[in-house]
Amino acid sequence: MNKVALITGGASGLGKEISKYLASKNCDLAITYLSSENSAVKLKKELEKQFGIKINIYKCDITDEDQINLTINKIINDFGKIDYLVNNAAICIDTIFDDKNKQNFMKTLETNVVGTFLVSKLVGAIMYKQRSGSIVNLSSTNGINKYFPMSIDYDASKAALNSLTHNLALEFAPYIRVNAVAPGWVKTENEIKDLDIEYIKSEEDKIFINRFAEGEEIAKVIYFILSDDASYLNNQIITVDGGTY
Repeated sequence: MNKVALITGGASGLGKEISKYLASKNCDLAITYLSSENSAVKLKKELEKQFGIKINIYKCDITDEDQINLTINKIINDFGKIDYLVNNAAICIDTIFDDKNKQNFMKTLETNVVGTFLVSKLVGAIMYKQRSGSIVNLSSTNGINKYFPMSIDYDASKAALNSLTHNLALEFAPYIRVNAVAPGWVKTENEIKDLDIEYIKSEEDKIFINRFAEGEEIAKVIYFILSDDASYLNNQIITVDGGTY
């Protein structure tokens, strides 16, 4: 029987790459999206045709607890279980420091931290009853050792997500493994579309491998951590940044 993976924000950017890779590993997919409906519909058709898996898409605002409850209930109705959870949905509102405001700061925290908590709490309860499950939170090196004042709210949210990961691992033990993956720069349209060539080159020069990651490279690490091949890996923040200084 195929594993069932729930991927939040799984229709675009890095989430799309994660969805595609898990599909290639014969996972059935439940993908949530908020604003990228066209991308979600297109991805569903593409992956069903290519891999013959079961895939359903769900519009869900992860900052809305009622919507999360409704969506998780639909997923259990449709699939009967959830084996893997990838908390990928996040926002980043980059502005110069002087333009930062409470509204955007709170919106970032609400999505990246509170939303992840709400989804994990509900899915964790289901996994706990199953006596099995694996959760991967999408963190960032911005929450560990990379600092960008224009992303100060995003950076703070990812540092908080790392703490959340440790607490969830403790709460859900011994049946559910909870880890986080913290990528550096990833070559996705969402991440690099507003960067000029000179800035990209200057950032690549700081990476030992001298390039940004491909989305699939991050997805492969996530799948390994989710899978039984990583059955003794728990409570870890795994940095995947090509080596940086």
